Amino acid sequence: MQNDMTRRSVVKSATVIGAAAALGSVVPGTAVAAPKETPKSGPLSAPKKLPTSANGWTLEKEANHVSTVWTRPVAGTGLEVDVRVGDVELILVHVIRRFHYEVEQISRIDLAGWQGTGKLRKALPESNLASGTAVRIRPGASAKGGLFPLQELTLRDILADCEGVVRWGGDDDEVNESLFYIDAGPDDVRVTKVADKLRGWDATPGEGAGVTVNVQSPSRRDRADRLARAQREG
Repeated sequence: MQNDMTRRSVVKSATVIGAAAALGSVVPGTAVAAPKETPKSGPLSAPKKLPTSANGWTLEKEANHVSTVWTRPVAGTGLEVDVRVGDVELILVHVIRRFHYEVEQISRIDLAGWQGTGKLRKALPESNLASGTAVRIRPGASAKGGLFPLQELTLRDILADCEGVVRWGGDDDEVNESLFYIDAGPDDVRVTKVADKLRGWDATPGEGAGVTVNVQSPSRRDRADRLARAQREG
C-alpha cells in the first residue's frame, strides 16, 4: 500500500514537472531591442555670404527702407545724395562739397549716388554704387579729359585729403571721370581713421570743406602727386 502511494506521488510529480516545462516552452521570452543607430550628422552649412560690390561692401536692394543707404544732405550746397550712412557718408560728402566749392558747382541733376544693380557691371568699380559707397559727379562727363588742368590739380588735392580711401574713376583702366568710390573694404581701419579726421575738421573753424586752400603749395602738391602715382600704378 505504501509502495503504491509512493509510485502515484512520483507519477504525479513527474506530470506536474512535465506540464510546467511544456508551458515554459510556449511562453515568449523578453524581447531585446536592437541598438538604435545614431544618425550621422552632415557637415554644418556655412552661413550664406551676402553679395558685395567690387570694393567688398554689402549690396543694398533699395535706399531709405530697411537699408544702410539713405538720402543725406550735402551741407552748404543744397544737394542731397543717396549714400551709405556713417563713415562712408562723411568721406564722400567731403569730396562732393570740395568739388562743388573749388572745382565746379554741381547742379542737382549732376549728382547721383546709390543705384540698383540692374544696369551695373558687377566686376567693375561702378558696382560700388549699389552698396552706397560711390557717387557720380557730372555723370554726363565720364570721358577722359573732362577737367581743365587747374580743376584736376584741385581734384588731386581733394583725393589727398582722403589718404587713398577714395579713388577717382579717371585713374581706372576703363576711365570714368564722373565716378568717385571708397577704395577700401568695410574692415579697413583707414576708413574710420579718415572719417575721424574729417569729423575733427568739420568741428574746427578754418578747417575742412569750404575753407580756401592753396592747392599749388609745394607741400600740398607733393602729397597729391605721391597719391596720384600710387593710385595710377595700383
